[in-house]
Amino acid sequence: MAENENFRLSVRNLNIGFTNGRQVTNVVDGVSFDVLPGEILSLVGESGCGKSASCLAVGRLLNANAVT
Repeated sequence: MAENENFRLSVRNLNIGFTNGRQVTNVVDGVSFDVLPGEILSLVGESGCGKSASCLAVGRLLNANAVT
């Protein structure tokens, strides 16, 4: 996309991992997308692929054991 676009939402290189003690499990790796005014974005994928985690991260609603 052009850099002068007026995006409603622009996400670049989103990375999310969850910790369980000392182990980190990466669930989202390098996701980027843009949403222009009037556009609708849909995340589609298999169960457990990180769709909900991505939405929660963008909304700053992840719980404390997430590593972004």
